[in-house]
Amino acid sequence: MYETLKNILVETLKIAPEQVTPEATKDDLELDSLAVVELSMVLGKEHGLHISDEELQDVETVGDIVALMEERRGAGR
Repeated sequence: MYETLKNILVETLKIAPEQVTPEATKDDLELDSLAVVELSMVLGKEHGLHISDEELQDVETVGDIVALMEERRGAGR
């Protein structure tokens, strides 16, 4: 899931790959509310992970987002 998220952040949201670490916060990556909404949409449409932008706003780090993605993937089975 980490690599999936990293690819989305780098390819879709144009974040430098070296900035994306599990400890990086949304502030570190300069993810504003619009970017968070876009991330939510990409996760839903391309990966079948329905995570609202509100839920993404509530987590702090890339690692937290990965944990949420893994939780949803497990719930969807």
